[in-house]
Amino acid sequence: MTITKLALVLVCLMPVTLGPTEAKVTSLFSKDLPDVPGKEGLMITVQYPPGGSDPIHRHNAHAFVYVLEGSIVMQVRGRKEVTLTPGQTFYEGPSDVHVVGRNASQTKPAKFVVFLVKDKGAPVLLPAN
Repeated sequence: MTITKLALVLVCLMPVTLGPTEAKVTSLFSKDLPDVPGKEGLMITVQYPPGGSDPIHRHNAHAFVYVLEGSIVMQVRGRKEVTLTPGQTFYEGPSDVHVVGRNASQTKPAKFVVFLVKDKGAPVLLPAN
């Protein structure tokens, strides 16, 4: 066996470690909204690693997105996919199904802040049916 073939075989046998592709969500602030009974405001950051994405989901809330770093791709069912860069915004309503949420880059992370107005104590994320 030649050295080239041996090297190729060894490379193919090496374990492949793929980095995490799940988003990291950090809660920043939560506040009851006394003028809107039963509702709360919640502010979170979401960090997508390179190539990171979310599963299809809903928020059952008003969600206001502001991109801080990198580039993200967003889409809710029935609307066009959009690519957002720092300083750009996105909105999801309580009945929207978030069908695309991902980092547009395979090499750089992305980070955005989300402000949600939701039912007090309700989960932030719900699987879509």
